[in-house]
Amino acid sequence: MSAMCPTAATSVGARVITSRDLLSSSRRVKTGARAPTQRRDRGLAVTTNAFVPAGARIAGVGMALPKQALTNDDLSELVDTNDTWIRSRTGIGKRHVISGDESLTSLASEAALNALAMANVKPEDVDLIILATSSPDDAFGSACTVQASIGATGALAYDLTAACSGFVVGMVNGVHFLRGGEYENVLVIGADVLSRYVDWRDRGTCILFGDGAGACLLTRTENPEDCALLGFDMHSDGTGNGNLTAAFTSESQLAKTAKPTSESDGAASGTGGFANIQMNGQEVFKFAVRTVPDTLNKSLAKAKITPEEIDHLVLHQANQRIIDGAAKKFGLGKEKVVSNIEKYGNTSAGSVPIAMAEAVLEGRIKKGDIVATVGFGAGLTWASAIFRW
Repeated sequence: MSAMCPTAATSVGARVITSRDLLSSSRRVKTGARAPTQRRDRGLAVTTNAFVPAGARIAGVGMALPKQALTNDDLSELVDTNDTWIRSRTGIGKRHVISGDESLTSLASEAALNALAMANVKPEDVDLIILATSSPDDAFGSACTVQASIGATGALAYDLTAACSGFVVGMVNGVHFLRGGEYENVLVIGADVLSRYVDWRDRGTCILFGDGAGACLLTRTENPEDCALLGFDMHSDGTGNGNLTAAFTSESQLAKTAKPTSESDGAASGTGGFANIQMNGQEVFKFAVRTVPDTLNKSLAKAKITPEEIDHLVLHQANQRIIDGAAKKFGLGKEKVVSNIEKYGNTSAGSVPIAMAEAVLEGRIKKGDIVATVGFGAGLTWASAIFRW
């Protein structure tokens, strides 16, 4: 089957129906019709408002953080470090970590419910949940457990893994589902609990990461021109994967044997898991400094927006020096830069939505504002998107 939608086809009985046929039939229906209707086309049920172009707006945001916080002074009791050393290199003062009954699912669910409350949308009215995470509670993903937890009984839910770029990628995905005209409400969540994969005796990584979740509800609009997403740019480079990893490991893998035929019962029956985070800090820093301005420039060009028109810059909260460097590159004053890394550290896929939600709750981001977002991290991946609030 061709990868191009206009020429994709499927055989129904003796007739071949192409996606162009479906699009053509759908255009005979008034644009913006909300409730899907069906007609019979020689034995084929056609949803007449599928693929009718629509717009998308940001309706609500929310965030959630674990109860326990670790300050830099707390870390100085665990490793050879101090508050001044950490702040001067990263800008981080503390980070939150899960404990007790807290989990990726509980944080993501809390953030999601907060976003729905702001939007005044019931969980059962959500059509799609996109959970951007690299640290699900289950190897098969956590989007469905979030769906069950919040009571979004009618929603499809799936995980998206793009590390610290995940939320930005998820937002672009979500808008496109709405632009197709088939969904009303799409919930995009960025959440990570990387404290599970941190070596808390390695001062090179333990000072950086925290846990948290942020969420955004996207809602369909009647007018295709009324779209919150103005431009985007997304990339991957797997050749740089080794610079930031949390690789799977097991006894059988270390022995380089197939698990079922391992000589050791421990290897044959043992569990595998992910290793602690390994990072080449210098290479990741150089990667971010190189890619952030490039991807943001591309998104601005596609959106036909100048840097001067940006009201708020929301970067992945990885390092204050990276945030400051990007702001300087685009001539943005501190009043236009959203930074909360001092309070939360690097929450991976949670960092952009948490920063965004906090800025909204504080009254900084307002209706009509231009918000530039950038994510970058493991993969390696990087992505940017320009939104009109």
